[in-house]
Amino acid sequence: MRLQNLCLRILIAILTASLHLYAESTQPPYSCDSSDPSTKLYPFCQTKLPISQRVEDLVSRLTLDEKISQLVDTAPGIPRLGIPAYEWWSEALHGVALQTTVRQGIRFNGTIRFATSFPQVILTAASFDAHLWYRIGQVIGKEARGIYNAGQATGMTFWAPNINIFRDPRWGRGQETPGEDPLVAGKYAVSYVRGVQGDSFGGGTLGEQLQASACCKHFTAYDLDKWKGMNRFIFDAQVTLQDLADTYQPPFKSCIQEGKASGIMCAYNRVNGVPNCADYNLLSKKARGQWGFYGYITSDCDAVAIIHDDQGYAKSPEDAVADVLKAGMDVNCGDYLKNYTKSAVKKKKLPESEIDRALHNLFSIRMRLGLFNGNPTKQPYGNIAPDQVCSQEHQALALKAAQDGIVLLKNPDKLLPLSKLETKSLAVIGPNANNATKLLGNYFGPPCKTVTPLQGLQNYIKNTRYHPGCSRVACSSASINQAVKIAKGADQVILVMGLDQTQEKEEQDRVDLVLPGKQRELITAVAKAAKKPVVLVLFCGGPVDVSFAKYDQNIGSIIWAGYPGEAGGTALAQIIFGDHNPGGRLPMTWYPQDFTKVPMTDMRMRSQVSSGYPGRTYRFYNGKKVFEFGYGLSYSNYSYELASVTQNKLYLGASSNQVTKNSNTIRHKLISDIGKELCEKNKFTVTVRVKNHGEMAGKHPVLLFMRQANPGNERPIKKLVGFQTVNLNAGENAEIQYELSPCEHLSNPDDRGMMVMEEGSQFLLIGDKEYPITIIF
Repeated sequence: MRLQNLCLRILIAILTASLHLYAESTQPPYSCDSSDPSTKLYPFCQTKLPISQRVEDLVSRLTLDEKISQLVDTAPGIPRLGIPAYEWWSEALHGVALQTTVRQGIRFNGTIRFATSFPQVILTAASFDAHLWYRIGQVIGKEARGIYNAGQATGMTFWAPNINIFRDPRWGRGQETPGEDPLVAGKYAVSYVRGVQGDSFGGGTLGEQLQASACCKHFTAYDLDKWKGMNRFIFDAQVTLQDLADTYQPPFKSCIQEGKASGIMCAYNRVNGVPNCADYNLLSKKARGQWGFYGYITSDCDAVAIIHDDQGYAKSPEDAVADVLKAGMDVNCGDYLKNYTKSAVKKKKLPESEIDRALHNLFSIRMRLGLFNGNPTKQPYGNIAPDQVCSQEHQALALKAAQDGIVLLKNPDKLLPLSKLETKSLAVIGPNANNATKLLGNYFGPPCKTVTPLQGLQNYIKNTRYHPGCSRVACSSASINQAVKIAKGADQVILVMGLDQTQEKEEQDRVDLVLPGKQRELITAVAKAAKKPVVLVLFCGGPVDVSFAKYDQNIGSIIWAGYPGEAGGTALAQIIFGDHNPGGRLPMTWYPQDFTKVPMTDMRMRSQVSSGYPGRTYRFYNGKKVFEFGYGLSYSNYSYELASVTQNKLYLGASSNQVTKNSNTIRHKLISDIGKELCEKNKFTVTVRVKNHGEMAGKHPVLLFMRQANPGNERPIKKLVGFQTVNLNAGENAEIQYELSPCEHLSNPDDRGMMVMEEGSQFLLIGDKEYPITIIF
């Protein structure tokens, strides 16, 4: 979506200036008012009827012009039927957000002026805590409904989460995602969607009524915005069926089948020549047919227009309209459908039945949101009041999310935590130390309150001196002498450096992986001049090559803080001074600068030795790493023991005609041939004993991997098959269990994208421990 992030001061100014534009009733918009006798006669207002029947009645009453008017994100009202206007586009990536365009489904101009701003998703993912992700989704859904109840929303459909795979470290929007692993991205999608929509953590309790609607985006294989002359509007991603099967598609499948998302957004780009929004096989056969999607599909903004205007895939605007509606898309973010659908019908390129199909999906969602059930204050979720937005409970969760996500990357001599008693003075240096907007990443709303890193540290050490070091994060010039002078006079020095939205964002990918401008020069000079080794804090969504700092003895500790949200400064200070034990682990690989030789446009996941292509992500990348996926330190040491595995030999018997050999003469079998019954029968449980050997209580993510005895031949080096978090006091141990399905967790796709099981040994990996599992046909 073509959005530009505004700084917090401008955002607040816009909100204040907008008050006179929206001096509206605090009554939320809805249809089927029971006090209006005329609406009682409409079957679409009868809540006892099935939604499908109600929608059929409503659509049958619309003229062609009225129907077409509803196919765009800013859908006008239909006064003769008592239907108010509706805005499909609202944002809630890591908190209910304000859009910076004229289209505003959410407004912060009445009783509610703020919303809880959680860490940017990439940092939240570092907690590896699905329960935390669910609770964040719950808060976002509740606050969204509270804003609607206060009369400050004209839409309850939120275009989040972003669950694309963080394939390339240069991607400007990688910060919005849960990282590079498909299992993590899928689990995040399920947890967030269930929370937002009002389902239970385990799912299955939602029914028809939605608290708010979540939309998984961007479907599919979208992870390039603007890089060296190539942009997302014209990019044709060449993706193998094998990579689609085990990398790009699994998060969306989980989002639909387990999360029961009510929305999907199709992406700008083409995949193997076909625009995503015009791909019938993707939208109708795969999502709706194979995965059972029950919801609406929106285009990304102006994604229909570019099919003709930029990509040249459609010969005319009418062809573009016909292509997307026939493919299964329902609503256009933009005006293309409003402008060209009628002429497409007149030219017989599009039957009216396709419009009716789309409207059925759209009005079904609005009815599931309760917007056609009469006064919303008398409906489920009608009691969510303004005081539940930015509540103390919600703000406490934002703090916890930042605490649990922040990752300690270096601390060999235990510089951290700093002593609150022995630290008499502090120097805080860096362009990210004292700017509240830097905490928020992108797609944010006005936060309840913010605490910058400088403010958080000052709460511990009153004698704190600050210098930005660089006027901007780009750091084209650095005030090294002044920074060094301040550093020399302090007991401890904390450098707060990294990136911001001028370096990585939507429509801006990076070309380098190093720190911008003269940041490295500033860091090195200050570290050399300081009395003691310094602490380096990095704000960034994408990885940065800080190899120089990793091996510099003058830099005693490195912390990755992502974009930690409204409470980020407090969380960071608590970790630095030991009031919280860090436990986050990286959800993406940190590559060296040399990786930038690999074209960002190369979508291949798997390495290719013959050409020197190194592959991508921890599953396939065979090159050097600055920090690896899953890496993260703590103030405690943890040990693992594989306590038990209920089965170590899996008999997946088959008739001889179902077993084939690959090019390496390894016997393998299609998962579809094994069958659900045998897959279910061979599920097994892995029990891991974890012990905290440290002196501090801590929350620790435990990651369970699997590798094959003979990696290579396009198999992953290893892959994540389960993760859980455990809270342990000092000296305490606990057992955690993982249930694994061989057909899901031990299989890999062949070159046709078909999931297969190979005979032979695989190994469970937990820490430095391995355990063999044997598959027998």
